[in-house]
Amino acid sequence: MMRTIYKDPERYKTYWNTIPNCYTAGDICHKDEDGYMWFMGRADDVIKVAGNRLGTAEVESALVSHHAVAEAAVIGKPHKLVGESIKAFVILKQGEVDSPALIQSIKDQVMNELGKIAVPSKSRSCPRSPKLDLGKSCGEC
Repeated sequence: MMRTIYKDPERYKTYWNTIPNCYTAGDICHKDEDGYMWFMGRADDVIKVAGNRLGTAEVESALVSHHAVAEAAVIGKPHKLVGESIKAFVILKQGEVDSPALIQSIKDQVMNELGKIAVPSKSRSCPRSPKLDLGKSCGEC
């Protein structure tokens, strides 16, 4: 166990005082019925969309729950009207083919699990990349 945080001893004290007698650094995990601990993400890793704080891990989890998605990552992008919009990157499972219908199906999955506010914004795929961009273009498209 660390004894401090380099050049930030006050933050270390906060980690010990958020929950008494428990070291709370901001990582979120859950323990399954078999006793395994699953890291979900950072408690402070959130995207604020129209006043709603959404955890990146929960949006990524909704994305990978789709049958065609192998991996997912999301980020917040500045948006003039809502503060931030969600930009999602997914890697499709082998044999899956990028299409507008598949992108919509993935977005529908997120909407069904988390609601409309969590659905990534504009859709576009990048043909030179193994990742499918559910947000804005990567610049290569």
